[in-house]
Amino acid sequence: MPFSSPLPPFSSSVKHKYVKLGYQYLVNHILTFLLIPLISTILLHLLHMNPADLRSLYHSLHFHLLQILCTFFFIIFIATLYFMSRPRPVYLIDYSCFKPPHTCRVPFSTYMEHARQVEFFDERSVRFQMRILERSGLGEETCIPPAIHYIPPSPSMEDSREEARTVIFSAIDQLFSATSINPKEIDILVVNCSLFCPTPSLSAMIINNYKFRSNIRSFNLSGMGCSAGLISVDLARDLLQAHPNSNALVVSTEIITSNYYAGKERAMLLPNCLFRMGAAAVLLSNRRRTVHRAKYRLLHVVRTHKGADDKAYSCVYQEQDSDGNVGISLSKDLMAIAGEALKSNITTIGPLVLPASEQLLFLFNLIGRKLINPKWKPYIPDFKQAFEHFCIHAGGRAIIDELQKNLQLSVEHVEASRMTLHRFGNTSSSSLWYELSYMESKGRMRRGNRVWMIGFGSGFKCNSAVWKCLRNIKTPVNGPWSDCIHRYPVSIPEVSNIF
Repeated sequence: MPFSSPLPPFSSSVKHKYVKLGYQYLVNHILTFLLIPLISTILLHLLHMNPADLRSLYHSLHFHLLQILCTFFFIIFIATLYFMSRPRPVYLIDYSCFKPPHTCRVPFSTYMEHARQVEFFDERSVRFQMRILERSGLGEETCIPPAIHYIPPSPSMEDSREEARTVIFSAIDQLFSATSINPKEIDILVVNCSLFCPTPSLSAMIINNYKFRSNIRSFNLSGMGCSAGLISVDLARDLLQAHPNSNALVVSTEIITSNYYAGKERAMLLPNCLFRMGAAAVLLSNRRRTVHRAKYRLLHVVRTHKGADDKAYSCVYQEQDSDGNVGISLSKDLMAIAGEALKSNITTIGPLVLPASEQLLFLFNLIGRKLINPKWKPYIPDFKQAFEHFCIHAGGRAIIDELQKNLQLSVEHVEASRMTLHRFGNTSSSSLWYELSYMESKGRMRRGNRVWMIGFGSGFKCNSAVWKCLRNIKTPVNGPWSDCIHRYPVSIPEVSNIF
């Protein structure tokens, strides 16, 4: 009896997803597949040997005492050399994020009402800020410091110091309370704040408040943008390699009181709409006895700097407008430059983290484009094979959209970044820690999970850090998400209706 319909083509009936999974399993376990037949062949050969041949083989394997001792001491020497030369493991004991008070909230309606009442914004710049807010991905609960709530805003040096004391001391107090660590036990202090750099420094302010030891190694990083949090982690890691049995405190924040832009330039109005209050305090250690308390182990930090290129150098630039108002200018080329920086960064980090199956596909694609057809589409490695969680800097909706598209991530993979931007806004270098806290608050962090943090900053820089979770993380009780995590995730419209 003839078929009523033709058979479907084979190519459409094959489930390519399972073909790829089979390929990945085969390549990633190639040594196992090669060793099993080899060992099986040897065992079968031994089983078929007669007792006389086995005894002859046994006697032929006997060594003299001197050979045994030399071999033993050689193994000990190699093992000692290995353990002395390998880097000390760096552990993340705990971290905390500043949770702004409700009195600092700035709903869209409040922001726009204030913008209309100040003299330095004209109607054109007010409409521009409204369009940015509508498409920003921010929610109604983000916070700005008290001095910017005034009409007109009246930022001063003392107001900036007060914001710094509020956000930094709150985060450190919570961290010390959670870890029960004595301030005298801190050996290294690294603070990063890009735009507010007073004298004495913020690191000196922290030392004075907590009465740290006089021999503490302190560092204050400024002007390094939103990726400075991972630069601070990298600096702390290097210091912990040089100083055994030490604790390092890393503090990341951005003080926005003194950096409010009171002008009409569109490129300089964007930070007013996106940046909000925030800070994070992170406790790192290389002490062996802290392993059982640690949450994560730092595996890799990869830093990429594109400052040699003029466009990359000036795409995020602090300058004065024609009226003398100081602000941060964001270039239209920012997304393209960020994409190039990310490409350079993942080229370096890929071989460190990707399984062999992905590296081979990338290599074959590269060879094919070089030798066969240059028009072949470049192969984007599947980083989901290397990481379970992604913390993408919540610098804005466009950054998150672009990385989700380029890295082929799912909605869940970028959920933490989008929800952090919605709830807290762009908190600069501390945003990555709010995202990590979101995932912990959702109960998603399990032992063995790997986390990829990606930060972007002025200069232009793209920095990555890879962490491995050491235990199942319990839901934080006092974290920044404790009173609102049950409401998230929320649906974020493409355009919010402010009025």
